[in-house]
Amino acid sequence: MCGIIGYVGARKASEVITQGLQKLEYRGYDSVGIAVANEKGTEIKKDKGMFDEVSTSLQFTNVEGNIGLGHSRWATHGVPCRENAHPHHDCTGKIVLVHNGVIENYYDLKKELEEKGHKFNSDTDSEVIAHLIEEYKKTMSSKNSFFKAVKQLKGSYAIVALIDGEKEIYLARKNSPLIIGIGKGEMFCASDIPAMLKYTKTFIPMEEGDLAVLSENGYRIYNENHEEVSRKSITVDWDLEMAEKGGYPHFMLKEINDQKHFLYESLSADVSGALSLLNGHDNVDIVACGTSYHAGLILKILLTKHLNKRADSYIASEYSFTANPNEKTLIIAISQSGETADTMQALKFAKKKNAKIISLTNIVGSSITRLSDEVVYLNAGPEIGVAATKTFTSQLAVIYKLVFPEKDLSEIPKIVESMIEKEGEIRELANKIKDRQNVFFLGRGLSYPVAAEGALKFKEISYLHAEAYPGGELKHGPLSLIEDGVPVIALAPKDESLSKIYGNIKEVKARGAFVVTLTSDESVKRESEFSVDIPELEEIYYPFAMIIPLQLLAYYVSNYRKINPDKPRNLAKSVTVE
Repeated sequence: MCGIIGYVGARKASEVITQGLQKLEYRGYDSVGIAVANEKGTEIKKDKGMFDEVSTSLQFTNVEGNIGLGHSRWATHGVPCRENAHPHHDCTGKIVLVHNGVIENYYDLKKELEEKGHKFNSDTDSEVIAHLIEEYKKTMSSKNSFFKAVKQLKGSYAIVALIDGEKEIYLARKNSPLIIGIGKGEMFCASDIPAMLKYTKTFIPMEEGDLAVLSENGYRIYNENHEEVSRKSITVDWDLEMAEKGGYPHFMLKEINDQKHFLYESLSADVSGALSLLNGHDNVDIVACGTSYHAGLILKILLTKHLNKRADSYIASEYSFTANPNEKTLIIAISQSGETADTMQALKFAKKKNAKIISLTNIVGSSITRLSDEVVYLNAGPEIGVAATKTFTSQLAVIYKLVFPEKDLSEIPKIVESMIEKEGEIRELANKIKDRQNVFFLGRGLSYPVAAEGALKFKEISYLHAEAYPGGELKHGPLSLIEDGVPVIALAPKDESLSKIYGNIKEVKARGAFVVTLTSDESVKRESEFSVDIPELEEIYYPFAMIIPLQLLAYYVSNYRKINPDKPRNLAKSVTVE
């Protein structure tokens, strides 16, 4: 989940690394650090805290040198503190590295190294890698010692290392993203493309088990058997502005507004290969986490009702415990990053059962794509805000292309744009409910997954309790929680569920709820304390109309509560550890 960047070339490395870390802070922000090598040795600057605070107080860009690496951390082993911040070094201080992932056998390795006299400075699993390299370097070259150290590791890792006195950077990748950036007389690496966009648009996503050596003259990539291999480069058309806020106060608000543009790109996604697979299977298991799981719930309903498939949607971390795929099963995996650890494990489980796999992801060359038989890219561009917004609607757009390949879907971006124009109304609503401690979201049919996504957005960035229920479940327990003034947000489009959700609205209103509705129905509006008008649409399109107000509501409640919506506490953008 952490952010990694490395550089070797003629530029001032500390400036490249510092700028890259600014783009990566959304991957982790409990501590940050850099290491830069020059003729005097390798200087490490790191501490607990947010990037701006630490980089300013430690004056990152004052460090001279043309080779270095940096890291923004989201803690997995060891509490956030200076000692546990990356980069880490060996006993000599000459071997320095950063790591993303989890080393499952670190305890045994650490114990063996301590018995050989190694002294550790942190509680992290990552530091053991530096000491392993140090141990092997006593008898072999730097490259071979790095390769051998990596071979001892069990778990997940993206590793970037440098050795004092050498103008090379060593890389390794397994179950955690690491991308090489190709420049002229310089090389880059990072866990995400936006960290390098200022300097290059040509990248090589490292594949599972790959190792690499970077120098200012180029790169060499090796497979897990240490054989030199070639990997395909990609060129992205993202410009640096796409990874910046574009004048908005937060990335999240920018990305909500971006949806009206990027949906056109998502609707141009190539689904031909995926359609062939889908048409050949009647049994479909959908696996995903978080926001992607809510998109999966919508896909499940559409496949069942419109294509007569036997479809089910699984939380990825539960899949191996609750599902039994076989060679007749089609898996559709949904992951914005393509690196979600729980989804990856679910796919590996399904692969062993000989199931076929389609993946929907936003990141070209990500891990999920190499486990898949077919891949559909979301084409949503980089999403910086931790709370997914445009990638959710992009997932829906791609899903609709799969389910309705002959349908003209060009109205979708226009629907989204019309709902973004209601921003002023949503800001007013946010001000009314910003101090309430509990908020309930209700929906039925296609509206329920949207309600669930609205509740997730609300809780993750406002820090207020929010729950979503299918309307019919109210009387099976949650109704006891409804009392005077409790906000209940009901999704009431004019579809087959309208009469039922109307009854649920009456139930909560009778118990004093502050009723908020998304509807075009006048009877529903009369039962509401606050109503957001949505257009009358063909039934399948309502999710696109309803999710926008819910995203905006979460954003403005967070804003009114003085919370940074781009960096919710305890969360990171890509969950690359189980």
